[in-house]
This record gives sequence, structure tokens and C-alpha cells, in this order.
Amino acid sequence: MGRPRTPLIDRPRIATVALELVDANGEFSVPAIARRLGVQTGSLYHHVDGRDGVIELIRERVTEAIDVSALSAPTWDTALQDWARSYRAAFAAHPKVIPLLTTHPVRAPGMLDQYERVVRVLMDAGFATVDVMPLITALENTVLGSALDLAAPETMWEPADTTSTPRLSQALAAIGEGRADAAFEIALAAFMGYARGVLEGYEG
Repeated sequence: MGRPRTPLIDRPRIATVALELVDANGEFSVPAIARRLGVQTGSLYHHVDGRDGVIELIRERVTEAIDVSALSAPTWDTALQDWARSYRAAFAAHPKVIPLLTTHPVRAPGMLDQYERVVRVLMDAGFATVDVMPLITALENTVLGSALDLAAPETMWEPADTTSTPRLSQALAAIGEGRADAAFEIALAAFMGYARGVLEGYEG
């Protein structure tokens, strides 16, 4: 038999199946991807560098949804906020990938390019080089934590009765829709306030 005109596997197909497995199970294996694609496990190694290579394919697939044009906004703070909101939305669509990706170094070219652009935004705004990565890390922690929060139940606290926790019950009753969104905007505003303070501190 001749080779099929359409290859059974390629990097986009591997990424799709791997992400589907993680979305469903929170994990994947190279043999499981091969079974889903109907090929031998060894065939995948012609396209990816083992498990780490698959993880970077997943990272690339998820981060394709981030709107990098936000980083071209006229002011650094608008650029950072818009990028953070888009970043959060991309990962909120696939919350089970977050624990997987955060335990592996970022090597995906597309994501490294995004970081390069964020670093440039901050440096061009006047932030000291030593402050740049701590700021990006803090913002990323806020974004990914909130993306996980979006996957959580709308109500995370369930007191057995109101008599033992009256104030908590009162506060819970006052929560409207969009608890996770409101919490994210509070955290983002706090981060931006801190970042602006750092920038102003250079001038003082």
C-alpha cells in the first residue's frame, strides 16, 4: 500500500488530541495520543521531542487564543491589562492544563515571543530591568489563579447553617453573579496600582 495522501499525524493533530486528553483527564500520555490517532507510539517521535515536546505543543495551542495585539496599545498600563484579560480567557477555557504547564519551563516560540513583547512594553515604559520579571510573574500568578477560579463552582463556601457563621453567611448572600470576574478585576487593579507606584518611585 502507498502512503496516504493526507498524513495520519502531524504537529497540529498531536496538539489537538493532547489538549483533548488534558481537558478531559487533566493529563495525557504519548501512547494514549498514538492510540487516538491510530498510529504506533514511535511515530509520534518523528514530530515531537517526547513528552516535553507535547507539553510545548499544548502550550502553543492554548496561547494561540491570547490577543497579542493588546500589547500594541498606546500606553503600557492599557497594554498590560488588556493582555492579562485575554491571557486569562485563553487559560480559563482549558483550566486543567494550568497545573501541567506551570511545572514545565516555557520553550514554545510563540509564548516566548509574547514574553519578549511584554518585557519590551515594561522596559519602554521606564521600568528597571531588575523589576521586570517579578512584575510579569506576579501578573501571571494573578491571571492563572483567576483562570482556575473561573472553573470553580460559583459558590465555594457552604456553611451547614447560618447560626455558626452569621457574618460569612451574610457576606455570601450578598454575592452577585460573576464572583470570579469581580475578584479578578480587584486583583488586577491592585497589581496595576503597585506597578504604577514602582514606576513613580523611580522619579521620586
